[in-house]
Amino acid sequence: MSTTVTEQQVPDRPPTADARAERAARARVAAARLSAEGVDGVVLGWVDNAGLSRVKTVPVRRLEQAAAWGVGAAPCFDVFLVDDSITDSRWIGGPAGDLRLIPDLDRLVRLAGQPGWAWAPADRFAQDGTPHPGCQRRFARRMVAAARQRGLELKAGIEVEFVLALAGPPAEPPAYPTSGPAYGMHRLTDLSDCLRELLRALDEQGLAVLQLHPEYAPGQFEVSVAAEGPVGAADTTVLVRQTIRAVAARNGLRVSFAPVVEPGGVGNGGHLHLSLWRDEQNLGQGGPGPYGLTAEGESFLAGVLAELPALLALGAPSVASYLRLVPQRWAGAYQCWGLENREAALRLIPGPPDEGPGAANAEVKCFDATANPYLAVGGAIAAGLAGLDARRALPPEVPGEPSALPEGAVPRLPAGLAEALSAYETSGVLREALGEPLYEAVRAVRQGELTLFADRSAQEIAEATRWRY
Repeated sequence: MSTTVTEQQVPDRPPTADARAERAARARVAAARLSAEGVDGVVLGWVDNAGLSRVKTVPVRRLEQAAAWGVGAAPCFDVFLVDDSITDSRWIGGPAGDLRLIPDLDRLVRLAGQPGWAWAPADRFAQDGTPHPGCQRRFARRMVAAARQRGLELKAGIEVEFVLALAGPPAEPPAYPTSGPAYGMHRLTDLSDCLRELLRALDEQGLAVLQLHPEYAPGQFEVSVAAEGPVGAADTTVLVRQTIRAVAARNGLRVSFAPVVEPGGVGNGGHLHLSLWRDEQNLGQGGPGPYGLTAEGESFLAGVLAELPALLALGAPSVASYLRLVPQRWAGAYQCWGLENREAALRLIPGPPDEGPGAANAEVKCFDATANPYLAVGGAIAAGLAGLDARRALPPEVPGEPSALPEGAVPRLPAGLAEALSAYETSGVLREALGEPLYEAVRAVRQGELTLFADRSAQEIAEATRWRY
């Protein structure tokens, strides 16, 4: 399995003069190419702990300076809440301090849906050039490196579900541009031009789309892209969502990736697919375990399953997440696994027998798009590695509807953010993996949003979050 530069570890020491010069030289060439393609500005993006994409931009002629020395951004962004209010944490917060955003030139791309703009994900560093301990992208990289130290590689992909609505004021309830049936051709016909433009834009940006199709809820669609390294998969998710939003706006539409657009309906997921590899062999097949899992593959998944209540604080981190995470909605509300079981939080997908080694993977269904994708993939890897170290085994499979079994037969995942935060606070695995500054910042944001939405109705929560994501 090949390793891209994006998956490499960020050095802990300040960059040398030669390293800065090399970044500047690469950026100079890239800027000339982008300028020739009509690009005027470059977006430097990162995702905060509330799951919102934040950006700084530079003129394309300033890309060389940004690559060498970075662009300033306050560390207090790590404790922004979904409504842009700001909380505080033990390690990060307050008005003082500054960081540097360094664009990853390996992911620099001209935005096909936003003419005149390019985008690159940014890593965050202290002023002295050392990595910022709250950088979520670096956390995901550290977990990839921890797996690699064991001789393991991972592939990941994140499904992107979204709802398209007619443009309008934020306070207006959504009006849908199609009334076609769930999964129906009507929806594709009604929005044919917009969806074709989306496919073209994603392709122009070098993204390998596997599927684009109507989903269950009104106005809902899903895009899935090819698996890649975990950090790359998180980058791609940010880029896919940005592209969908841009193409929708150019077609007079707005888009929501929120867990629920309207309470009581089926919401948007952000399902995480993972496969574990050693020596180019997929450890999800060819072994003696359940459905061909190898011993390592089973232990990794058992670790993820065991840690799911705490992982929800990373993968389903919004108060709104729990309006979606309910039984009988294919959201994965129960802490169980099953072969192709869409009601289980962990769905095992062996793939067609003759499709090849890349087909077998596992899907974490309880995650949604309010998650910072770097925290989601990094946390899942940390949990899987803990399962490997403990040589965990999967519990008995739940092959059907968990809610149909006797009460207590299958553990229910947390039914609210407060319960998930409590599990997070007792998770030694996540605390050690994240490190104290990032761990505390995440906890502060979760507690801040619990306070923000205390005593709010489901309708009020949905209204406050549907257009924020």
